[in-house]
Amino acid sequence: MTTTAAELFSDRIGRIEISATMAVTAEAAKLRAQGAKLVDFGAGEPHFSTPQHIKDAAIAAIQSNFTRYTVVSGIPELRQAIVERHAADFGSSYTPDEAIFSTGGKLALFNAIQALVDHGDEVILPVPYWVSFKDIVQYAGGKVVYLETSEAENFRITADAIEAAITPKTKAIILNSPSNPSGAVVSPADLERIVRMAHERGIWLLLDECYVYLQYTGALVSGGSFTEAKDHLVVLGSLTKTYAMTGWRAGFALAPKPVITAMTKLQSQSTSSTAAFVQKAAVAALRSSQDCVAEMRADFLKLRNKILTRLKEIPGVTCTKPEGAFYVYPNISAYLGRNGVGSAMELSKRLLHEAHVVTVPGEAFGTDQHIRLSYATSHADVDEGVDRMKAWFAKL
Repeated sequence: MTTTAAELFSDRIGRIEISATMAVTAEAAKLRAQGAKLVDFGAGEPHFSTPQHIKDAAIAAIQSNFTRYTVVSGIPELRQAIVERHAADFGSSYTPDEAIFSTGGKLALFNAIQALVDHGDEVILPVPYWVSFKDIVQYAGGKVVYLETSEAENFRITADAIEAAITPKTKAIILNSPSNPSGAVVSPADLERIVRMAHERGIWLLLDECYVYLQYTGALVSGGSFTEAKDHLVVLGSLTKTYAMTGWRAGFALAPKPVITAMTKLQSQSTSSTAAFVQKAAVAALRSSQDCVAEMRADFLKLRNKILTRLKEIPGVTCTKPEGAFYVYPNISAYLGRNGVGSAMELSKRLLHEAHVVTVPGEAFGTDQHIRLSYATSHADVDEGVDRMKAWFAKL
């Protein structure tokens, strides 16, 4: 008797899909193994090396045998460093027992959603969205309520739009500012209104600030800055993008103590604590000079300007101007329908195999007329990659 997949696996695993960005990475890895010379605009990670003082702290921890289990939520020194860094940069007022350190920002997000969202709960999610948001909500049994944004308005999310999407079943709102994939930034005025609105209505605001230090619009602002309205706010942060530590898996959350307690309980039954030496490296990152952050941000800004200028050379391709993060989200609809290219997914696949340029199709982010390019790469690769795209599109 043959067992079907539906009979074999749990219902919840059927509610999610493989991460599109991870799938692209895997496909690119196969081509590299075959000798292909790729220009990689796919991976969402800084091209910089982890700063030396952070690596030194990890090495020192290992050499001093700081390699055992720690408390699940992170060593006290690290949680203190997290809240102190956040307070210094954003004027927040969290205590160490309102912080948890996790194996990457994605796990912090996963744990928060599993702790707060139940079956049938509605979660407002602006489009375009980071690939994992909808799947994690659906895994928890929640219902995703998609909030469309306007490309003509730079995919900007406003408080008015959020308010209009709220229903009696709304349990949570997910915001990602700066946004992956569009680079859109919620204005300080709208962010404050959204934080206060969620607080007043008893709705959880899950604020993914993974790219908060990569804003190009002026003063840095966090939802945690509005301290008197933080009772329904979960700030999700990451050291991976800020300090070029993607492979270290270093993320955190700041939230009311009961939420942190619930997230800690879940983490205790899954990953437990993060690697001990990574925690010491994180302390060094947070407490040492932040000059490396400013230097990386300055280069990302140059890369953004370069890729926007170069993309204008491709007829028919248009692109909004990202205000943060390190992605551009060009509209390639002018080329859909040409020579068998019926979707952004097909276009992205052919760019990979025919031009050897790695991109991520817009379907992964909830739109079907875009591709995402990460410009977290060298200036030479930006030029080479756009040159290849320009030549490929010209033949389509």
